[in-house]
Amino acid sequence: MNKTYLNTDLTDKRIAVLLSGGVDSSVVVYELAQRGLHPDCFYIKIGPEQEEEWDCTSEEDLEMATAVARRYECKLEVVDCHKEYWDQVTRYTMDKVRAGFTPNPDVMCNRLIKFGTFHEKRGKDYDLIATGHYAQTEEDEEGRKWLVTSPDPVKDQTDFLAQIYDWQLRKALFPIGHYQKGKVREIAEREHLINAKRKDSQGICFLGKINYNDYIRRYLGEAPGEVLELETGKLIGKHRGLWFHTIGQRHGLGFGGGPWYVVKKDVAANVLYVSKGFEPRTAYKKDFPIHDFHFLTLDLWGAPGTSARVRFKIRHTPEYHPATLERTSEGSFIVHADELIQGVAPGQFCVVYDEEHHRCYGSGEITV
Repeated sequence: MNKTYLNTDLTDKRIAVLLSGGVDSSVVVYELAQRGLHPDCFYIKIGPEQEEEWDCTSEEDLEMATAVARRYECKLEVVDCHKEYWDQVTRYTMDKVRAGFTPNPDVMCNRLIKFGTFHEKRGKDYDLIATGHYAQTEEDEEGRKWLVTSPDPVKDQTDFLAQIYDWQLRKALFPIGHYQKGKVREIAEREHLINAKRKDSQGICFLGKINYNDYIRRYLGEAPGEVLELETGKLIGKHRGLWFHTIGQRHGLGFGGGPWYVVKKDVAANVLYVSKGFEPRTAYKKDFPIHDFHFLTLDLWGAPGTSARVRFKIRHTPEYHPATLERTSEGSFIVHADELIQGVAPGQFCVVYDEEHHRCYGSGEITV
């Protein structure tokens, strides 16, 4: 039988909880308290630079986290990871968007900050690091630990965790990962947690209410260029910077006579190509390469030419797409999807699962 959180003895484990002030991580503390545990809680301090006037919820977050930790007689410590976030995650994001790619800051935040910088500063003193992610782990008969999906397909966050290192996964604990979101809310309300009715955070991890485009504009500014119709070369309008757009986008373009879909970026010429009509064929792909594939637990593929049936996703949606994954070289694969996939964009992570979309094998970056 595979070992999961529910049948794991945590009695002698030193556990650190990343307590954000939101309802999910608060129910994590409750769950551990129900086992008679009093884990140490940590609030990771990250936000805009002090001189910025962006609206941030960090003060309220800390108040909520403090109240929850106090209720369950847990220590709470603030760990400042501000500099590391802006040095590492922001640099990654800006380098990618400047090159015309579609990055995912939340994915790298988990690897570099929550299970990275925090581990270096405090987490190394603990056996396990618990978070409020909607994900699970299981240990197989050989003692290998796997990342597995949550029963809530809408909230499942394994895609955001698919770039963490194997040693980070071995220390990860997801005490609410076996719940549906509705159950977590129900527990919070039943236990009268201070944040039971608090809305889920939206947008980029740790940025509070900061708009993503404002985040990009702060570092890269604007670089106006032409918007052309792909099929005809007709000038449709102007864009303020290729980095404000992603392949497959159709909302927020502001051009008449649409709907228009972003289908291509020419970074060298600073031209954005769009196509008209109802989901044009040019916005779809069936076959696309991925590189720098990161295996979470085990490389299941052999020599180049080896292939296997999988499920995958390229964005944070409930859908898992069936495909054949073919290895082309070390770390590189081609995804052969069964159906046309809309909005495949370079820089996105393609997250790969088994055919039952239960175990997450890892992820690679799309290179088309």
